[in-house]
Amino acid sequence: MSFPNATRRAFLSEMGLGFGSIALASMLQNESRTAEAMTEKLSHIAPKAKSVIWLFMIGGTSHMESFDPKPMLNKYAGKTVEETPFKDVLKSPFLENERVVAFDPNNGFIRNELYPLQIGFQKRGESGLEISDWWPHVGESADDLCLVRSMWTEDSNHGAQLQFHTGRHRIDGFFPTIGSWANYGLGSLNENLPQFVVMGTPIADCCGGMEAHRANYLGPQYDGVPLKIDPNDPLPFAKPPQGVYQEEQAGEFDLLRKLNGITAEQYPDDESIRARMKSYELAFRMQTAVPDVVRFDEETEETQKLYGLPQKETKDFGQKMLTARRLVERGVRFVQVYHGSNGGAGSWDSHKSLKSSHSRLSKQVDQPIGALLKDLKQRGLLDETLVVWGSEFGRTPGSQHSDGRDHHPYGFTVWMAGGGIKGGIAHGKTDEIGFHAVEDRHYITDLHATVLHQLGLNSKELTIPGRQRLEKDFGHVIHEVIS
Repeated sequence: MSFPNATRRAFLSEMGLGFGSIALASMLQNESRTAEAMTEKLSHIAPKAKSVIWLFMIGGTSHMESFDPKPMLNKYAGKTVEETPFKDVLKSPFLENERVVAFDPNNGFIRNELYPLQIGFQKRGESGLEISDWWPHVGESADDLCLVRSMWTEDSNHGAQLQFHTGRHRIDGFFPTIGSWANYGLGSLNENLPQFVVMGTPIADCCGGMEAHRANYLGPQYDGVPLKIDPNDPLPFAKPPQGVYQEEQAGEFDLLRKLNGITAEQYPDDESIRARMKSYELAFRMQTAVPDVVRFDEETEETQKLYGLPQKETKDFGQKMLTARRLVERGVRFVQVYHGSNGGAGSWDSHKSLKSSHSRLSKQVDQPIGALLKDLKQRGLLDETLVVWGSEFGRTPGSQHSDGRDHHPYGFTVWMAGGGIKGGIAHGKTDEIGFHAVEDRHYITDLHATVLHQLGLNSKELTIPGRQRLEKDFGHVIHEVIS
């Protein structure tokens, strides 16, 4: 008696187990013998972090109104760049790094009339890091922050969102993302949960879409798995059909195991059969483990208030940050969280009304992110969890539409905290008006290399036969920020 694969798939479909391809694929990591053989050859570095929480603000947050104050913008407000002592920025060779794919008649220009800062700054913590008044809660953890104020990228339009995650310009095509490389290179810490989880609405199709958390040629088993903040249905397509009891489904899985076992006996060299048997068992366990992650009633009232859950403006992102903590607590390797998706370029894209939009958006995320940093630290988790905050690029020193700023790939800020990264420091710098990264310049893959290094991986060893990677893909570890 035989049960070919097509019959098993039909059988599963008829039972209505309902596991979507992304969630199921993440459970099939052992099915790819090539990938397994490659990861076994990696010379793992002693890790300083077990997990990463990757926070991405969609649209381009102004570095000058967040973590890189430039008082010269106030001094020379209203003057053109040529009328200031900083006119040489317009002749810099760094301008040649920009790769323009399609001309946009409205955006992506160097805006010439300097626009003053729209918010004040305070020196925070014992380190005295200057952080915007729009980020007071994050500022309370200043002594745990490493501000990297010298990032640059190539794309002056929102394809930079994809580039931030893959290191490659959109015109080059799609490539594995930082989360997928981490998922590929590391073993599981919790066999009941996905190793790469994604929360929040992804970037729009215009700017890379779901490819910003996918694995491309590594295979779908290394894609990020979407998670909803809904205890009743947190993993899309993973909930069993209505009316199917756990005991009944357990019996169905047991029958499936026996059927697969018969096939495995007939084809003892077929590794994929054993992998599928394990995957379905794990999928069954996930139905209990995943909903448990978003049961916030297990948290104290004090913790829920810390994350801003009782407040309308912070509740949504606060739930995501609390979930992120609960995920890394349970051993999830990489948690990627989006903020600001609006079906287009992103809410942080402030070509006009920058003051009102950045004020509103910062209020949505500042308290939850600040709470995450404090909560991780007080639980002893910050040392083993690397938190990364970023946006695809910064904003121009000059004004657009009189009260906004344009896209700016030449210099911007990201920050890291925990996971063996030095706290209370600012690494690198932009020039006096925040135009170019001029000291300790770092392309985005330097950030990738540093994150992977802290997880115990050498980015230059992350390769696949037949898939040549460019030198820029690997990046360079920023050793100066590692403790």
